Amino acid sequence: MKTISVRDLQKNIKGIVDSAQRERVVVTRRGEPAAVLVGVEGKDWESVVLETSPAFWNLIEARRQEPTLSAEEVEESISAGAAKIRNDDAM
Repeated sequence: MKTISVRDLQKNIKGIVDSAQRERVVVTRRGEPAAVLVGVEGKDWESVVLETSPAFWNLIEARRQEPTLSAEEVEESISAGAAKIRNDDAM
């Protein structure tokens, strides 16, 4: 990971953006981390927006805390639903 000061970033923004395509670049202000530049060249807008969205990652984390179903349980649920539909249609 590369580190650069805000002052040096201002002097060489193009070169630093190019560097960020290969590795993350930590930007410091008065010697303390202030930002991280991450290259996104070649990615589509939707991916960039989602990858940097705290709301999206909060949603993912909440979903990971929920119980999951096995493939067999999903298949059984679908089969039971299909059977119910067939029975309701037969009436």
